[in-house]
Amino acid sequence: MSARPGRDPSTDCTDPTSRRVVATAFALISSRYVLARHQIGAAILDREGGLHLGLHVDAMVGRAAVCAEAVALGVARMATSAPLVLVAAVRHPKPDERTPARLVPPCGLCRELLLDHAPDLAAVIGGPLGPRTAALAELLPHKYVGTKWAPTGP
Repeated sequence: MSARPGRDPSTDCTDPTSRRVVATAFALISSRYVLARHQIGAAILDREGGLHLGLHVDAMVGRAAVCAEAVALGVARMATSAPLVLVAAVRHPKPDERTPARLVPPCGLCRELLLDHAPDLAAVIGGPLGPRTAALAELLPHKYVGTKWAPTGP
């Protein structure tokens, strides 16, 4: 059973770059949605203009599920070493929901993962006044810093 995703959330984006990234994530999840399998699509933009897509992969054991942003990060790193600059994720509504597709911010685990690999990454997130772009570090102000890798930032 599938649901219609409704209105494209990119239409609320005021800047063309955010609109492009959100529209790409929306198109992905609109075409690949499967109830209880794939509910979120993500797109990551690199500095050279490349878009890298990821699809949420659910699992019977919740911990085995993989977020769309993590998949998109892996796809991006297979394709390029260019810095990653913007990410957006769009959630498709379930068939019994009356809400349209919507932007979702990266979960806490994805915030940590994305910042490990792209410390200057921004995210398109929803808000009361419509979509906005926020530095991912703003969404995770106290990022874990371990000793596994050499420091890369402040």
